Amino acid sequence: MAHRDQTQLNPVDTHPVMLGSLVPPSGVKPLNFSPGPTSLAAEVEAAIKALFDAERMCSMYLSHRSPEFLDILASVVQRCRVAMEIPDQYEILCMHGGGHGQFAAVPLNLCPKGDEKATYLVNGTWSKRALSEASKYCRPIVVSSENPDGTFTHNPSFAHLDPESRYVYLCSNETVNGIEMHQLPKLGIKAPLVVDASSDFSTKPIDWVGCNVGVLYACASKNLGHPGVTLCVIRKDLLGTPSKHCPGVLCYTTNVREGNLWNTIATFNVEVINIYLQWLIAQGGVHEMERRSIAKSAMVYNLIDSSEGFYGTPISDPSIRSRMNVPFDVAGGDEETTRDFLIQGWERGIVGLRTLTPFGVGKYLRASLYNGVSEHQVEVLASFMAGFMKAARAKRAYP
Repeated sequence: MAHRDQTQLNPVDTHPVMLGSLVPPSGVKPLNFSPGPTSLAAEVEAAIKALFDAERMCSMYLSHRSPEFLDILASVVQRCRVAMEIPDQYEILCMHGGGHGQFAAVPLNLCPKGDEKATYLVNGTWSKRALSEASKYCRPIVVSSENPDGTFTHNPSFAHLDPESRYVYLCSNETVNGIEMHQLPKLGIKAPLVVDASSDFSTKPIDWVGCNVGVLYACASKNLGHPGVTLCVIRKDLLGTPSKHCPGVLCYTTNVREGNLWNTIATFNVEVINIYLQWLIAQGGVHEMERRSIAKSAMVYNLIDSSEGFYGTPISDPSIRSRMNVPFDVAGGDEETTRDFLIQGWERGIVGLRTLTPFGVGKYLRASLYNGVSEHQVEVLASFMAGFMKAARAKRAYP
């Protein structure tokens, strides 16, 4: 599935940052802008460390059926409902398998016969991969915005969707491509909306009923915790008719019936989400997270747009530019300048702008600005980018 604009790293370049290292030189504090897994908010990280110093037993060692852990699980569900204003007609699960598991779980739960139609709105790498997996378990109708060169720079049309679809699937933030739906669409057909919100959940409010959300899932490792658990929000009327081929670990109906304890849940990961949600609510909730996301991304985009071409981004339409993941190139993608940029950033602790992916690497770096990245850290990044641009222009002739 490699994109046509992707290339591989120079195999002879062994500098740590060019190999995807996230560890800066000794003694330098890292500022992690990785697309995920990524850093936790500082207060959350401190609270997690305190778990191992507490007199009570840490959830890493608790039985998933113990009363102590049941309290934690109940707290996660309640805090998630409060933080994201989730109505009572939705169930909340903590599931295994990550986003890739949900690529299969959605059709296996919503298409019991296996040949039902489901519309897939493809606007980037992850919705395209979800489509590929879902094609094994349903009959996808594809509405794509892919350009002839394999890139994505806009969203597909929401008009004239097939009303016979069992659901309409979309990814609300495409991390690789830098495209985000800042508000979920109201599609005007009866089919429920299924949302992959893995990289933007908890960063903006959701109109659950008005947008006809049927299923929404989010991996924890961007904005809510670390890898190993996926939050799934399922409207209750969609339960009860899974495919007979749906494994229990992916079955919404089975997991709801068993109180999210059909098998051993990821106990420690769930407690981390609980701590994160507590922090998020204390900070001012999802509306404050949205304000911060707008402010943080604006710092970087404003610098790019005012750089007179030294920095560039593939998404020209501000209304769909991702607040979570800002793709940008340096000096038009010049390899030597980009390498200097990455190394100088790494020496200052700025890491995660280029990471190894299944798709290789292209000319675009990415600054990922999840909840755990503070406004001050983004100020540091923007200041470095401005200083590097000034120095590079003094050294060489750039536009």
